[in-house]
Amino acid sequence: MKPVFRQNQLFTFLLYCNDVKLEKKILDCGAGGNLPPLAIFAEHGYETYGIDISKEQIKRAKIFEEEHNLELGIIEGDMKSLPFEDESVSFIYSYNSIFHMSKEEIGISIKEIYRVLPKGGLAFINFASTRDFRATMGEKVRDGEYLQEEHGEKILHSYFEENEAEKYFNGFKIIYKENRVREGYASENRKIKLGFIDYIIEKI
Repeated sequence: MKPVFRQNQLFTFLLYCNDVKLEKKILDCGAGGNLPPLAIFAEHGYETYGIDISKEQIKRAKIFEEEHNLELGIIEGDMKSLPFEDESVSFIYSYNSIFHMSKEEIGISIKEIYRVLPKGGLAFINFASTRDFRATMGEKVRDGEYLQEEHGEKILHSYFEENEAEKYFNGFKIIYKENRVREGYASENRKIKLGFIDYIIEKI
């Protein structure tokens, strides 16, 4: 059965990438898991690469690759020091990943994304927003940064105000922005609100 991907925003990013006259080469920062969205881009003829800091998540992605006869190019790596040459990858994205670092580390990672993109290259990055119901939960580390329980361990989450993340975009032009809130229900019919700010940015 063909997998159904839940990362809707990456289909929008795909449409933007398809309109850019650069080599169809893409990098996923945070590429592991049992349903790696790099497969979306592979299906559309992109040369795919991915990094993930978690060996376990990479193993899950490898199982997916074997089951679907794919080679997505996912390796162990850190967004703060991308294992790629300057201006070597046309498109880069971080979906629901970059906000699991401190705000200082996020700044370093976006500078790395800038380094690896060529002029005219695009990046998709989304941030958790302060409109999210989890925005002040857990153990506070610094302003907007909290350690929160996730899959049995404490994971850092950084939350951003409406325009706060744009301070990292020196050398980029914002070509798409969406401040979205998704409302739904968790267990025991508890209503929750998830908040994200999505950007597509172009290296200028």
